[in-house]
Amino acid sequence: MIYKNELLETLKMIDDQNLDVRTITMGISLFDCISDDYKKCRQKIYDKITACAKNLVSVGDRISSEIGIKIVNKRVAVTPISLIGASCKNYYEIAKVLDKAAEELGIDFIGGYTAIVKKGIAEYEKEFLGTVAKVLKDTKKVCASIDVAGTKAGINMDAVKLCGDIIKEAANLTSDQDGIGAAKLVIFANSVEDNPFMAGAFLGSGEGDKIINVGVSGPGVVKCALEKVKDADLTEISETIKRTAFKITRVGQFVAQEAAKRLNANFGIVDLSLAPTPVMGDSVAHILEEMGLESVGAHGTTAALALLNDAVKKGGIMASSHVGGLSGAFIPVSEDIGMIASAQKGNLSIEKLEAMTAVCSVGLDMIAIPGDTPSEIISAIIADEAAIGVINNKTTAVRIIPVPGKTVGQFMELGGLLGRAPIIPVNKCSPKKFISRGGRIPAPVHSNKN
Repeated sequence: MIYKNELLETLKMIDDQNLDVRTITMGISLFDCISDDYKKCRQKIYDKITACAKNLVSVGDRISSEIGIKIVNKRVAVTPISLIGASCKNYYEIAKVLDKAAEELGIDFIGGYTAIVKKGIAEYEKEFLGTVAKVLKDTKKVCASIDVAGTKAGINMDAVKLCGDIIKEAANLTSDQDGIGAAKLVIFANSVEDNPFMAGAFLGSGEGDKIINVGVSGPGVVKCALEKVKDADLTEISETIKRTAFKITRVGQFVAQEAAKRLNANFGIVDLSLAPTPVMGDSVAHILEEMGLESVGAHGTTAALALLNDAVKKGGIMASSHVGGLSGAFIPVSEDIGMIASAQKGNLSIEKLEAMTAVCSVGLDMIAIPGDTPSEIISAIIADEAAIGVINNKTTAVRIIPVPGKTVGQFMELGGLLGRAPIIPVNKCSPKKFISRGGRIPAPVHSNKN
């Protein structure tokens, strides 16, 4: 039980430090909407989403007003649409009805235009994957994800190759908006079923019918806490982050429980992730620099990030019995003012970012690369990132934008929470023959634990 006086005490400790609840995400199962008649399927989907989430925005706003803390986003995540539409096959029309429902509800994004193809691609999934780029062009609020690898499955390199093509197509179809279509697409290894964050949120088949998952974010709170222990050693820095993460998570659990009760839904999880924004004072990079790095990207960055990620998890797990999602520290370049500055100075390369993903929450996130980057290089970047996830038994992902018509040194401008980023170079050596081989990279030996 979380009491209101405990919440208020916590809020006093972290006032004016950019603490917010980043998202209340309602997961909605669509299995009961399956039909071989696409018109019936579409109508069932629309009716269920708008009925289940009709009060999501108003409830979120009321809770925010009552406790005095901003709830930035209200979102919906649904069962992977590749499964729901397998009988009727008209995926594009289903995507349009998802977008219509999201507009009707007033939410900012709806996730779940998703396929899970870790070991193979069925015929209906091939059809689904062929629609992804066009859907991202023709919808405003639909987000897509594709899971291509898992520790127990290995890496589906046929899917990896396709994903490079899909990312290029999505970016090119939205060239008038700097390739924003690709910014709404995440390629996963070891995806999780209860992620509240976009663009990768979907409701897994093991979840309930209507779930509330909450993502809390407080990079500014953590940085302010570290500013008070400037001469501390790294052990004390870890302890400070743990104590701060505990307080942040308690706020998230209170919001999640209240939202679930008022929306007649089950409370799922609190995601502990420190998710930055382009606003000053809300940067994961600045936390790492507060630890003693001249600039994020310097040698020592991966070690500092490992400390941060571990301490956030330890503190959060003590605060809630239902921690899930991705839970750690995000490093989306275009959404973090410190990352943007470091990349602009040339201190942060895609190779260093890849190394950092081995110890943080997700992966290569919101990175702008030259628009003429070949699709096989994008596929190879996905393969590298998937390998990190598969071997280390963790979630990794790629959300990368080949910005049409732009090159290194120019800026990608997406606006809002998606932010802006300098376009950084990629290694131009060709992996084309490797990617074209296809097949599967087998699961690692340590996956055999039964």
